[in-house]
Amino acid sequence: MLEDRMAAAHSTAPKTAPKIGQQPGPQTPPAAWPDGYPQGYAVVDVETTGLARDDRIISAAVYQLDAQGEVQDHWYTLVNPQRDPGPVWIHGLTSDVLADAPLFPDIVPELSRRLADRVLVAHNAMFDWSMIAREYARAGAAAPVRRRLCTIALSKELRLPLPNHKLESLAAHYGVVQERAHHALDDARVLAEAFRPSLHLAAREELRLPLLTCQPLTEWSESPAPRQQSSAGSYRPTSWRPSRKRPACPYPNPGRFVAGGRLVQGMRVAFSGDTSVDRELLEDRATEAGLHVATSMSRLTSLLVTNDPDAQTSKTAKAAQFGTVVVDEAAFMQLLQNVRKADQEGGRKKAERL
Repeated sequence: MLEDRMAAAHSTAPKTAPKIGQQPGPQTPPAAWPDGYPQGYAVVDVETTGLARDDRIISAAVYQLDAQGEVQDHWYTLVNPQRDPGPVWIHGLTSDVLADAPLFPDIVPELSRRLADRVLVAHNAMFDWSMIAREYARAGAAAPVRRRLCTIALSKELRLPLPNHKLESLAAHYGVVQERAHHALDDARVLAEAFRPSLHLAAREELRLPLLTCQPLTEWSESPAPRQQSSAGSYRPTSWRPSRKRPACPYPNPGRFVAGGRLVQGMRVAFSGDTSVDRELLEDRATEAGLHVATSMSRLTSLLVTNDPDAQTSKTAKAAQFGTVVVDEAAFMQLLQNVRKADQEGGRKKAERL
């Protein structure tokens, strides 16, 4: 099997895959399992060369679970990123270890088989999903994932008494022992063990699972200048989606967008959640059209673009509070085709008044 060959290449990997143990909490499904719950899950963890859009997956693990969260199968592989492996002191995967690993396109068939027709489950699922979707797009394929579930969001819905939202805290809450943090196979095992009692608790309380729609990427463009990260001192990511420096919008804010009207150069646009076109490509298109891409919501934001308006995020909440118009990606793409030019004379007068 692919995972056996790759695991053997990693001298520090566990000699045998850890097995799911008996954990506290319900071990049998409630008498009345909610009808609307998914029929299967794929608990996923990936290790990467970094946190930006041009970073690559270097290992991946999938635990397949049935409708009640019981393990059906597990799988693990290394992946050759064809670049610097990034923070080796975190994941332990050196260039030598990864040299003979398959490329991502080589694992697409097996990974797809294990993800298909299942809800992707991950801790901070937007990160794992985004990395997977980008790798698929690079390979000229589309990930067979339609919905995802973040265990951080589920923990919040369940009001678990956790000190923070780290995986180790969720594991400790359920008495799950972490054997090797930042190893994809062990992290996926830990998450699978912690997810099962959370799922049963949610079912017992008839909780609506915080499922979000995943939009596979249909377009990809490589960054013009990939980073080189060869030493610990040069690698300092602060978040999984690093901010991008954009030139200041040359147009003044013309005011709020009115539903049914046209976008005007200078209007502020914010994005939230997954998109079919890569998020940064969408932002580039908005910038090229003369719009101001905002990273947060305020009363000055003209438009929020999201494919999941019902998601309970800070941006959707603020959009409702401020009365900001919300549109999906398809509608935004249509609006981009007819952006009205800014009133240059009005902008100059406004600047003079300021």
